Amino acid sequence: MPLADLIAPALSTAQDEETFSYAKVDVAEKKRLHLNLQPDEDYLGKIYEYYNLNEVAEFLRQKDEAGVSPRYKRVTLQFPDSLVCDAAAVTQQLQRVLGLTVATDESATNCDKGCQVSCCKTNTDKESNKEKEKENDTIFNSPQTLWVLADTSYSSCCVDEVAAEHVKADLLIHFGDACLNAVSKLPCAYVFGKPLVDIHKLVDQFKGRYPEKDAKVVLMGDAPHTYILHHLKESLLEYTNLVIGDVEALAAPILGYKPMPARATSLRALNRVYHGLDEDDLALANYDLFHITAPETPRLLQLTTKFLLVTLFDPLDNSVSQGPYPNLMRRYRYMHMARAAGTIGILVNTLSLSNTREVINGIAKKIKEAGKKHYIFVVGKPNVAKLANFEAIDLWCVLGCDHQGIIVDQNNEYFKAIVTPYELLLALSDELSWTGQWVTDFKSILSEIGNELDDEQDEAKKEFKEVVDGSDSDEDAPMFDPVTGKFTSNAKPLRRLQHLQITQEADPESQLPDSTALVQKLSLAIALRNTVSTSAAHLQNRAWTGLGSDFRNQEDDSESDFDESGAAVEEGALGIARGYDYDRTNKSQGSSFGA
Repeated sequence: MPLADLIAPALSTAQDEETFSYAKVDVAEKKRLHLNLQPDEDYLGKIYEYYNLNEVAEFLRQKDEAGVSPRYKRVTLQFPDSLVCDAAAVTQQLQRVLGLTVATDESATNCDKGCQVSCCKTNTDKESNKEKEKENDTIFNSPQTLWVLADTSYSSCCVDEVAAEHVKADLLIHFGDACLNAVSKLPCAYVFGKPLVDIHKLVDQFKGRYPEKDAKVVLMGDAPHTYILHHLKESLLEYTNLVIGDVEALAAPILGYKPMPARATSLRALNRVYHGLDEDDLALANYDLFHITAPETPRLLQLTTKFLLVTLFDPLDNSVSQGPYPNLMRRYRYMHMARAAGTIGILVNTLSLSNTREVINGIAKKIKEAGKKHYIFVVGKPNVAKLANFEAIDLWCVLGCDHQGIIVDQNNEYFKAIVTPYELLLALSDELSWTGQWVTDFKSILSEIGNELDDEQDEAKKEFKEVVDGSDSDEDAPMFDPVTGKFTSNAKPLRRLQHLQITQEADPESQLPDSTALVQKLSLAIALRNTVSTSAAHLQNRAWTGLGSDFRNQEDDSESDFDESGAAVEEGALGIARGYDYDRTNKSQGSSFGA
């Protein structure tokens, strides 16, 4: 066969231009259902009406004490994912109303006239850096500057102080639904918006659900739908025991909505003030709740524990539902798991709420006093994959917002149980008692920690006397875990171990001054410095504990080819993935052969 007829074998699959092209994503138009925009209506007019931008602009026009410069110079606008589609329009309209510099399409495309930094001409690094510094100086030295915060660090209902600190903001305006929890230090304001609700269908659904005119019902909704509650009550004047759960502008001003003035004796709970109730929050157990929109799972679980029955109204399809709701009895099981856990991970799911640091310190102190170990984690937005990386953690205690920041694992997706600080306090107490409450307020948790610390002073004196007298104590006794039905001895790794002696076989080689001798010795010990090493115990239970552990069981096997010295170290491939050294050598040899 002639050499010209030879065809090189195919060493790979067929490749064409489509193989190296990026997959195209079909971009579908996202309808702004919250605006209820009709084909003949103006989009900007709806934006002004929905967010009440005139009042927002008037709030930003406030001057400082001297009356010269704006009171808030660096303003951040925080939008949730559902409203981020309006962020550009809101920011641009606020800039126009306030008389700030607005980037137009012409200035963005015409490099010769409008742009300070060229987008079509190549500049040197030195020139581009100078232009960037000049642009940054222009931004920070302007009378007032607006930034948009879209991707929140934690829950979208909370004020994102972490993102606002990146631009040294002195004001944050939060758009959309909000939890209204107290913020630690950054001044903020809220803009709920005014979503459209069919009041007639809402009244019909309410009357169909409660035909009795003397029914005790509390009207409540999320923050954006609160404005409709007063109109709803006017349409239900025949109901004599109707209570409205209204928001209250205590910690920060609310723009676009003016809450009704409340009396000093009115009931305040769940970040709401209840007009018509002057009793304590226990009175809510005698009332049904009619809630507009379906809240998030943590908030819904909190509402089901406070009210007699919860009915949800969906304003999108004008339907009502009464379940299924999160089950509180599963929390009782998690409390028993927390009681038997030896290592507890404190998962911080917020950095902006007030009293966060105090709660962390109080919970950590309680865990240590209970003889357990703890670690503090800040992983951003938690998910199953992130928490699964920490295999040594027996149980998680999450600190977050009561609306969206608390993880309620209804489908058993997480590998380890997740409890709240209040549930952990109940589990760490001497006598396990189930209150059936869902307490997530940091102030209430701090008061519980303070009460328990006062009660434990006498117990600490009693335990100290037992140690001095040498009397017997049940601290080292194994604990029965009702979840697994077994006894566990690792529930208190920080307990006193005066009687526990760690013995190892005498080995003359272990006395050699080897740098790895201490590591090998401690890796086999389950107790260090009179405390149980949970990490060492966890490492011993693993099938693979590091390099060389695969051959550990072959040391005493005479037929195995186990070599204690290990394999010889060889030099690996050099270079990067697109061209290793041996690839370049083969390519050069092939080119010389072809020549």
